Amino acid sequence: MKRRMLSVLIILNVLLMVSLTYRFMRSNDAVAQVHRPSDYILIPGEVSGGSTAVVYMVDTTNGWLGAMAYDDSRNALDTMPAIDLSRVFDTSGSGRTTPNGTKPPAR
Repeated sequence: MKRRMLSVLIILNVLLMVSLTYRFMRSNDAVAQVHRPSDYILIPGEVSGGSTAVVYMVDTTNGWLGAMAYDDSRNALDTMPAIDLSRVFDTSGSGRTTPNGTKPPAR
């Protein structure tokens, strides 16, 4: 009986030692989003003429801008649809016109 108890304790100690070494041998990296779709920049701001604060979100991978604001009176989160920043900052001249309606000269 004592021999059997001793062998069980030895096996248990070996398993505990293996689990302890495994715990300290693996890498300790924080990987919350391994395959994330985009990188984001969050910018706090205020609305002129109001008391509501806004958080602007820029998706740097896809080039989109969006915003969110919390409305205290309704207890609701208001969102702005995403804006494609490549269209806003279009430098090709394809959609631009001068004040008299003609296209600007090519650069």
